[in-house]
Amino acid sequence: MSESKITKGDLVDAVYKSTDVEKQIIQKIIDSFLLHTRESLETGATIELRGFGTFEARLRKGRSEARNPKTGEKLSVEPHYVAAFRAGQLLKEKLWNLKKEDEK
Repeated sequence: MSESKITKGDLVDAVYKSTDVEKQIIQKIIDSFLLHTRESLETGATIELRGFGTFEARLRKGRSEARNPKTGEKLSVEPHYVAAFRAGQLLKEKLWNLKKEDEK
């Protein structure tokens, strides 16, 4: 598996190359999509993208005793929400058959 990182700019370039839409318009669309996705999660909504996966705000339970891994300091953690992603069936199948670098 490649350890490369895909940035938002890379996504804009990829869409630009596969369509005849201006880069500025693609950038606005992607920014708008991400903004609406974030705002929806902030309100507790679940975002389902068929064939890809589901984003949701998931409650993580707190701990009365936790440890800061950097400093070793003991502290307590309140229950809080985190963004969670569940891959859809098609994505799961594609990733399941992904080969590791040393298997190629």
